[in-house]
Amino acid sequence: MSEHGASVSWQRNGARFVDNRYSRAHRWQFDGGATVAAAASPLVVAPSLTDAAAVDPEEAFIAALSSCHMLWFLSLAAKDGWCVDSYEDDATGHMREFEPGRARFESVVLRPKVVFSGERQPDAAQLTALHEAAHHRCFLANSVATPIRIES
Repeated sequence: MSEHGASVSWQRNGARFVDNRYSRAHRWQFDGGATVAAAASPLVVAPSLTDAAAVDPEEAFIAALSSCHMLWFLSLAAKDGWCVDSYEDDATGHMREFEPGRARFESVVLRPKVVFSGERQPDAAQLTALHEAAHHRCFLANSVATPIRIES
């Protein structure tokens, strides 16, 4: 169907390496020109070895799932004639170690708050159906084994 990519770059910059005391800060660059500061989570490595202000892969995973769901939701709402004024999501992912040295996301919870305008407003059942359809269509949700729950 399509191909997508990103460039990831890191430089040692003369820092010590084999003693595992190198910076985990790096950059993500995307085809449109956006560059994002990235680093390991300060929950994974010592804060002195990372950049807490940067996006870590775990946060990016949750953001990507939330964003994919939102984009499908907006598309389906527009198609159904619902006018969305705003959409906000406070998504979280819960990780756990499933064997020594190996962890995974046990679950992801999306908490979308959607504001509609106009005379035609979806009822609770229609809103649930929109979220279910968006989840069903989301490329990323279809690509991961992690259970994704939607609390709206």
